[in-house]
Amino acid sequence: MSLLRALQAPSSGHALRLTALSVSALALALSLGGCGSSKPQPAPLERFQPVAKLGMAWSQRAVGEAETPVSMAVVANTVTVAGTGGEVAQLALDTGKTIWRADLREPLSAGIGSDGRFAAVVTAQNELVVLDRGAPVWRERQSGRVITAPLVAGERVFVQGVDRAVRAYDLRDGRWLWQYQRPGSEPLALSSQGMLTPFRDTLLVGQGPRLVGLDPVRGTARFDVTVGTPRGTNEVERLADLVGPAARADDELCVRAFQFSVACFELNRGSLRWSRTQAGTQAVAANDNVVVGADSTDRLSAWKTENGDLLWRVDRFTHRGLSAPAIWGDKLAVADREGYLHLLSLSDGRNLARIELDAPLAAAPVVVADQLIVLSRKGTVSALRAN
Repeated sequence: MSLLRALQAPSSGHALRLTALSVSALALALSLGGCGSSKPQPAPLERFQPVAKLGMAWSQRAVGEAETPVSMAVVANTVTVAGTGGEVAQLALDTGKTIWRADLREPLSAGIGSDGRFAAVVTAQNELVVLDRGAPVWRERQSGRVITAPLVAGERVFVQGVDRAVRAYDLRDGRWLWQYQRPGSEPLALSSQGMLTPFRDTLLVGQGPRLVGLDPVRGTARFDVTVGTPRGTNEVERLADLVGPAARADDELCVRAFQFSVACFELNRGSLRWSRTQAGTQAVAANDNVVVGADSTDRLSAWKTENGDLLWRVDRFTHRGLSAPAIWGDKLAVADREGYLHLLSLSDGRNLARIELDAPLAAAPVVVADQLIVLSRKGTVSALRAN
C-alpha cells in the first residue's frame, strides 16, 4: 500500500492552548491563566529597496473567517480550504475558480484534509465529516476533541485527537479500522496542530516529543524515536509535542518540538539525524540543504539539513508573530500577525520583497511549482508569484 503525498496544514500565530488529560495536569494548565505580563513591542518594519517582485496571480474570498487551526490542503491541481464556521471550498490552482463549495452550518475544530476528491474535517461537536466533491457522505463521532487536520490518503482517513490517539477509517464507508496510542503517554498535550503525515508506505505521527512510524494497514508501530528528553519541574515545562506540519526534505523529515528543539529524522532508518535547541512554537520549513525556523521571540535561524550546522540568524522580526515559513526556490516566505508577507533570501536571510495581505495567515504558506499559496484569516486564498 502506498500513501498519498501529505499536504501542509499548519496553524499560524502564537496563541497555543493546553489540553489537560488528567486532574493534576488540568490544575497546572489552569494555573497558567493567572500569569500576566506586559506584551513586548514588535520590531518596526525595516526599510529596504526591493530586489524582487512579489505579486498576486489570483486571489479569491473562498470561505468565511478562518482562524487557526483550520488550514488548507493542496493536491491534484486543487486547493481545498475550510472556514471556522463550517464553510468548505475547493479551488482550481491555476485560476482560483471555485470547483465546489459546501456549508456544514456548524463550527469546525479541525480541517482540512483532502486527496483532491474527498475532503475531511472535524466539527466542534467532535464529529469527523467526510465529503465527496462537496457532498457529505458519512460522519463518525470521535471520543474527544480533535485539533489536527485529518489526513486523507490511501483510501483511508486518519484522525489524531488531542489525547494523541490515532484512528483510521475506511474512506468510502466510514468503517473503523484501527486505533493507536503509545503507552505511557504524557498527561498534558498541546491544543494545536499536531504531526500527522505519510512517508511512502508509513504513517508518521507525533506522540509527545516522539516520532512514531505506523503501518497504515494494521496500525502497528514500525519505529519510535524521540527528539530528546525535555527537562522541567512539572508537566507544563516538560511539554514538547511535535508541531505540524512537518517539513519533508527528500528522505528526511524536519520538525519542531514545542518550546524545545528543531530536529531532523532519517526516515529510511527511523532514526534521529540531529537536534538543535530552539524554544519555538511554529512549524519549520526545509529542503535538501536548509532548515529554517523561528524561536518564541521570532528570531529566524537557518541550519544545514545535513548536520544542523548554523548558517545564519536574523532578529529584525522579533515579536512580530511570525507564521510557519515556506521555502520557495532560493527564497523564504514568512508572514507576520499584521498581515505582511516577507520574502527573504534563503542564502543569508536578507529582505527581498514585502506585500501586505488582507489579514494574517490562517495556515502555513504552501509552495506549488512557481506559486506560493496562502490562506488568510478572512478566508481569502491567494496565489503569489515572485521574480
